Amino acid sequence: MFPDLRSLNPPQREAVQHLHGPMLVLAGAGTGKTRVITIRMAQLIASGVAPDRILSVTFTNKAAKEMGERTRQILGGGKLKARPWISTFHALCVQILRSDIERLGYPRKFTILDRGDQESIARGTLRDIRVTEKSLKPGDMLSIISGWKSAGLPPGEAAAAAADDKQYLAAMAYRKYQQKLKATGSVDFDDLLLLTAELFEEHPDILDKHQQRFSHVQIDEYQDTNGIQFRLIEALVAKHKNLCVVGDDDQSIYGWRGADVAHILNFGRYFPGAKIVRLEDNYRCTDHILECANRLVRHNRGRHGKVLRASKKSAHEVRFVKYDDENLEAEKTVFEIRFYIQKKGIPARDFAILFRTNEQPRIFESELRRQGIPYTLIGSQSFFDRKEIKDLMCYLKAIDRPTDEASLLRIINVPPRGIGDSTSSKILEKATRDGRDFWVVARETAAQGEVSKKAAAALDEFHRLLQTYTRRFEENARQMDVIVRELIEAIHYDREIEKQYPDPQAQLMRQGFVDEFVDAVAGYLEKSSDPTLTDFLDGCALNGRDDEPDKEKQAAEDAVKLMTLHSAKGLEFPRVYMVGMEENILPHKRSVDADTAQAIEEERRLCYVGITRAQEFLTMSRAESRIKWGSRRPTVPSRFLREMRSDEALEAEEAEEAGENE
Repeated sequence: MFPDLRSLNPPQREAVQHLHGPMLVLAGAGTGKTRVITIRMAQLIASGVAPDRILSVTFTNKAAKEMGERTRQILGGGKLKARPWISTFHALCVQILRSDIERLGYPRKFTILDRGDQESIARGTLRDIRVTEKSLKPGDMLSIISGWKSAGLPPGEAAAAAADDKQYLAAMAYRKYQQKLKATGSVDFDDLLLLTAELFEEHPDILDKHQQRFSHVQIDEYQDTNGIQFRLIEALVAKHKNLCVVGDDDQSIYGWRGADVAHILNFGRYFPGAKIVRLEDNYRCTDHILECANRLVRHNRGRHGKVLRASKKSAHEVRFVKYDDENLEAEKTVFEIRFYIQKKGIPARDFAILFRTNEQPRIFESELRRQGIPYTLIGSQSFFDRKEIKDLMCYLKAIDRPTDEASLLRIINVPPRGIGDSTSSKILEKATRDGRDFWVVARETAAQGEVSKKAAAALDEFHRLLQTYTRRFEENARQMDVIVRELIEAIHYDREIEKQYPDPQAQLMRQGFVDEFVDAVAGYLEKSSDPTLTDFLDGCALNGRDDEPDKEKQAAEDAVKLMTLHSAKGLEFPRVYMVGMEENILPHKRSVDADTAQAIEEERRLCYVGITRAQEFLTMSRAESRIKWGSRRPTVPSRFLREMRSDEALEAEEAEEAGENE
């Protein structure tokens, strides 16, 4: 039975009913793209396509989960035995690599490194090639290499791509860094895509297997794809060309991390004969807000032509406000919000303050605290970045994969068990030099009396503990949450919390994180038909690398939201304040200094994203002066303010300013 399409508007219906061949759905902000993607999957199944031959890819685990839930509802809950494969790029690649990565010389149980492990390996790599941190910081090295991997550039081609001294040093380190990863059976987040592409290119039989597996492919947020993702998509659909991509070039704001807007702009050239459908009916913003957005974004030359149409009218114009300085901007903005909350009864959750840089919220936070307004800074520390969670994850990694030395070294003396840094470093150095297992070398070192009897006994006891739990997880995976709880008690992790946090309230909060981790294990067991520790750890590694922690959950809290324009993408609020609308803030100084059309166009798109977060009310403000380098300096209004306003509004403002200056 075909899904009911009566709730769709004509362009949405057109997109849903086009089932074969390449198609680009240009979905403007607030135009209902998720409904189109999910209903189209139902339409494919109703037309006879096997559900498990449909692949739908998006960029975050949150989006994949939401899409999966919506699809289940449309398809009638649990009636279908097979389901479409709905996944992030990285989760798809993990699944492919777990089956076939051995063909590239990696172990099937490879470890996905977190950022801390990466930086540790990067630091060692720079030491090996005798590059000081003054010349190149480990974080900068990883950022440069990540850019190359996102573009699909292997180590051998990096030197030719280096544009300055830092990049040249990073190119020297790239090969060594990859060798270290492979030697330890580890991959970083970018490798998940790069190695999958390598697998497809070097082993046509594996590519053919996955081409046969999926007869229809959908990509959400297509404007955010980078070079390596584009190669993977091209490879997967090469035989059938049944590719539907959904995105908005006007919301392409991730060029700094490798996203290439050319993929959506040139879709018709890459996939000849592609159908193009424009979704332009906006169900989120009022007419006045959309008029500003449309006027602004049409100044970009590199875009598909489209104009958002509002489904709701409003008497409220977009407000443009200027203040003498940044202190007054924060004070007056927060005072106005407090008035609406306390005098008009509007919930705090309805308000969002959006800013371009991470330095801007400090003064607003201070003012919100001073005026007693609850607030949340969205995009703060991820759950998986907390010390307690990283410690427990490393225990599970060391149990699941005994050769994961990076994880082992983090927890070998956490909580303290009498194994000092000098002991573990001595063993690791010897194991690395000889290319042997850490625990084999540890036994030899103890037998030869190279470590104290106390340390030797502690090492032996710790090794036995890890082996015991390796067996327990293998034999009783269905009881994984119980086993994790027992492990936490067996290592006396409560002592570590007490040692790190003397304050009883802080201890309670940290213990709450530990309990939340056990709940996450239980949640995994509920959803998995064939649970394994490896699969759980893969899921955590992927969840931990989403752009933000659960920002939708944070946004639902009854508090004013503070966030960057990048973090705001995907969210919407009844009342939005965009602050700091000045040159060198928005557009950012880096883009102004670069003075290229591409750099300014991305900043303009970022401003457009901010505008289209507002459902009912939008206020844009700027300060006429700011403290910079210790002294107060005049600012220049953002060029975007002029671009988004009508001629009549500009004339009225100029007349008003002339009157003030008389």
